[in-house]
Amino acid sequence: MGVRDVSKRILLGRKLRSSQLGETLLPKKIALPVFASDALSSVAYAPDEIFIMLSLAGVSAYTWSWKVGIAVAIIMTAVVASYRQTVHAYPSGGGDYEVASVNLGRTAGTTVASALLVDYVLTVAVSISSGAQYAAAALPFLSGHEPLAASAMVIILMSLNLRGIRESGTFFAVPTYLFMVAVLGMCGIGLLQLLTGNLPRVASADLTILPDPGFDGALTTMGLLILLARAFSSGCAALTGVEAISNGVPAFRKPKSRNAATTLLLLGLIAISMMMSVIVLAQQMGVRYVDPTEIDRLIQADGTPVPEGFRQDALMAQIAEGIFRDFPPGFYFVVVMTGLILVLAANTAFNGFPVLGSILAQDGFAPRALGSRGDRLAFSNGIVFLAAMAIVLILAFDAQPTRLIQLYIVGVFVSFNLSQLGMIRHWTRLLRSERDPAARRRMLRSRAINTVGLSLTAVVLVIILVTKFLEGAWITILAMGFFFALMRKIRRHYDSVAEELAAEETDKILPTRVHAIVLVSKLHKPTLRALAFAKATRPNVLEGVYVSSDARETAALLAAWEQRNFGVPLKVLHSPYRELVKPIVEYATEIRRANPRGVVAVYIPEYVVGRWWEQLLHNQTALRLKGRLLFAPGVMVISVPYQLRSSRIAKEKVMREGKRVQPGDLRRGRADEPSRR
Repeated sequence: MGVRDVSKRILLGRKLRSSQLGETLLPKKIALPVFASDALSSVAYAPDEIFIMLSLAGVSAYTWSWKVGIAVAIIMTAVVASYRQTVHAYPSGGGDYEVASVNLGRTAGTTVASALLVDYVLTVAVSISSGAQYAAAALPFLSGHEPLAASAMVIILMSLNLRGIRESGTFFAVPTYLFMVAVLGMCGIGLLQLLTGNLPRVASADLTILPDPGFDGALTTMGLLILLARAFSSGCAALTGVEAISNGVPAFRKPKSRNAATTLLLLGLIAISMMMSVIVLAQQMGVRYVDPTEIDRLIQADGTPVPEGFRQDALMAQIAEGIFRDFPPGFYFVVVMTGLILVLAANTAFNGFPVLGSILAQDGFAPRALGSRGDRLAFSNGIVFLAAMAIVLILAFDAQPTRLIQLYIVGVFVSFNLSQLGMIRHWTRLLRSERDPAARRRMLRSRAINTVGLSLTAVVLVIILVTKFLEGAWITILAMGFFFALMRKIRRHYDSVAEELAAEETDKILPTRVHAIVLVSKLHKPTLRALAFAKATRPNVLEGVYVSSDARETAALLAAWEQRNFGVPLKVLHSPYRELVKPIVEYATEIRRANPRGVVAVYIPEYVVGRWWEQLLHNQTALRLKGRLLFAPGVMVISVPYQLRSSRIAKEKVMREGKRVQPGDLRRGRADEPSRR
């Protein structure tokens, strides 16, 4: 086993056979934290965004927070109900992309795919950036280094996912459930204190907020509607991640659709309960929260601005500090679990993005490398690509969730709308041929649910586009357009290649002539082996070719060639500028041009070495020559390997290691099966 294999074994674990794919499927108790952690974690930043937007009109606007929260909860209920229909109708894992492609056509499917790809990248960037903010609240030494910390978290998360979905899911299950316990426990205690009149005030309750210059006067009806629309559109970030379950149905254990639908229901109930509890407690405890870039709008009780360097903790951290003021472990438990779930929430994207990428690769809209499974049966290339894109965004936006979230929810609601429209067409098409009354009732009910979902998400999309476009949503639209154009270009490429490679009757015609040339550098064993192999193929013409750059060496080679009497002529190509590759390419091209229906076969003797550093000392000219000849029409390149002693030693070492009994072989009953390793 080489250094590369040992490194992969340490980082990723043992390789899994393709037949072991079923062992990676998830039960509901693991699937919930794997696929729902993104939507659950939105409790940590969606309420923050609502309060930030309402703060534009000052503290008085906070009275609308719970009403905005209810509106978001209604949308989430409709979306969850709609996706429960999707997982039953399309359990193959294509989710929104498959629904749109099948029912609305290729253009709609590609639009949804571009929206989802952007959404998944932003999911990682927003979740990790928000997690870095919570980490800085608990660990002050991270303050100011959030982008670096967030990038490190992405790399760790990528490594865990490369080990496989089941292993990463098991790892994430415990912190996700602890987060639920922490938040629901905190909210339960807080609501009990509210009912008994003992709810404490948060530290920021003594501050006041200066209204934004655009909202410093008395609010008109139109101004209030604009403010509420902006708060609502920001709060709809709570819906991100809901669609991930419909894209990950293949990862569930059987019955897949039923388990996915149950997980969706649990997700909706838990997320709505958490979000509404946090919003109510934040308002009742007097939270004051503004955009982190506008801290100067916070004013102390004496009318002076907050001191320079004042740190504004996230909403959840302020609530936890107030409720657990006399019990610090409770505060740290909530903050640590919240920060951790925000990091792990990105795992939803790490599960959804690679699956979607593999489906797009199968359909020809993405590079085929995205459809290949790695050693641990995960779509490794998709995982690595997602991590790289997320790190670029984190560094570009300085790990600021508020700046990133403006880009976030446009793609989500584009896919929501097209998916619901596609489901309506799906049920309408089935109803035309269905005659069973019970089945028709189920379809009509499902179509009604999707119709309600489409109506609500369409309204939300319009609100988001109006309120977020100039704040950064235009960047998302451009990114979606880029991915859309790229996917269509990739599909056109694959289609043209398939058309060009399609077998035709004329492909059966044999070449009229085979002109074989054996490249000669010296008269040694590799050259003799190449000559022997070329003779065995019985070409119409066979000759050796030598590129001459030194008259003395050329004369010596010609004398040795005549003395050996190979029965094969030696062609000498003179190269006054000491070039090796160009004369051979030109000569092969001239032969082909003289006989267009013939074939030129170029035999290249090559050394095979066993050590990596020996590769640097040999074969470079052969590699360059092959690279040039591949573009010459009618020219075939044949490598004739000659194994040097170092390659045989390396082979013998591998064989010896393969026969050695490895630790655990006796226990696993494999001591007599070394060939399997």
